[in-house]
Amino acid sequence: MTLSALRVDALRAADGATEVRLSLPWIRSLPLASLLDPIVHLDGARHEPSVALGARRVPAAALADEDGWWYLQDRVVLEIPHAVSPGIHEVSVSFRLEIPYLPGGPDQPLRLPFSFTRDLEAGSAVTSVSLDVGSAA
Repeated sequence: MTLSALRVDALRAADGATEVRLSLPWIRSLPLASLLDPIVHLDGARHEPSVALGARRVPAAALADEDGWWYLQDRVVLEIPHAVSPGIHEVSVSFRLEIPYLPGGPDQPLRLPFSFTRDLEAGSAVTSVSLDVGSAA
């Protein structure tokens, strides 16, 4: 059984952008560089998001150069450069996770594909205790 990566409060509009807060669907914390090739579909439209790390915006391909960690209780913020309208939207996220301590073949780590789809309300009023990866506590 995998853990859901899209919680009820995962979708929000912020400063002219749309944020999808992605939970880690794995049993242990992983290096941030373990997130590979995230793609967001919002109401059917495909987006290649950047990753918000506090005030910085990093292309997903540049995560390999990041030293940070994706802790179980934290969320990675995937950002799309236009704001979502209020209401309910279909959100799909697909990505791969590289598990650095498990072999996936000769001289390469295991890479697992994940895909999640959920109808989410932008700006859900659910209170979260999760922090965003790269934000100050």
